[in-house]
Amino acid sequence: MLPWKRVLRPLTALLLTAAVAVVPAATAHAAATAHAAGTAHAAGTAAPSSGWNDFSCKPSAAHPRPVVLVHGTLGNSIDNWLSLAPYLTVRGYCVFSPDYGQLPGVPLFHGLGPIDRSAEQLSAYVDRVLAATGAAKADLVGHSQGGMMPRYYLKFLGGAAKVNALVGIAPDNHGTDLSGLANLLPYFPGAEDLLKATTPGLADQVRGSAFLTKLNAGGDTVPGVHYTVIATQHDEVVTPWRTQYLSGSDVRNVLLQDLCPLDLSEHVAIGLIDRIAFHEVANALDPARASATTCASVFS
Repeated sequence: MLPWKRVLRPLTALLLTAAVAVVPAATAHAAATAHAAGTAHAAGTAAPSSGWNDFSCKPSAAHPRPVVLVHGTLGNSIDNWLSLAPYLTVRGYCVFSPDYGQLPGVPLFHGLGPIDRSAEQLSAYVDRVLAATGAAKADLVGHSQGGMMPRYYLKFLGGAAKVNALVGIAPDNHGTDLSGLANLLPYFPGAEDLLKATTPGLADQVRGSAFLTKLNAGGDTVPGVHYTVIATQHDEVVTPWRTQYLSGSDVRNVLLQDLCPLDLSEHVAIGLIDRIAFHEVANALDPARASATTCASVFS
């Protein structure tokens, strides 16, 4: 695990640089979009795509599929996406984000319920988004558990017919040992049973769990879906970090440090604030208009 000072110093610099360079441009873009929408409304024509969790949003010809953002463990539909959702909406996407895996009496911190049931919640939400937008398929972008859980939906709940692409940001596709901590569970009698009983969503993510064994049996992917995995070698939650990668056809595994060696984002930062990772997400959603992702992508 990286020392806090080593992580926070470059991340603070990255965030400040991105804010100074990008916020004015994003504000101008948003203002231009709002003006265009008002003009279109006055003219009686259809307005361009409108925004995050706006079920009146209609996908444009340039971005014909809605994007569903799937939060990670202990996250929620808002806090996980305060940076990425606006990043995509100002680029003309219809963006939506569900909550899932809620436990009774536990507000805000979600993704703790059984993952197979969370996948059922995602399935119902995607159906709702498709019905509202009129799109035939959606694209999914998930962070951590949110990048892995949709694979259950694709594989076992008919999601492959409704999803074009799955982009996983630091997903625990083959589980995690939490930097070795999970390997200690057998040495504490009852600890594993307690974990399963109280937070089954966590237990399901431990490497070798029954859930992950079922999920990955017979191959990581299903035909017809485009897969992208964006990982960081500084991940201290999904460990070893290479277990995030998928095998199979139509898979692109990306290491953030191959794109920008200076990027020290760890598990949380890569999903919450890292515009280099966000640029690669945009590339995965629209490969026909993709551009090279580099350290300079913090300005894009």
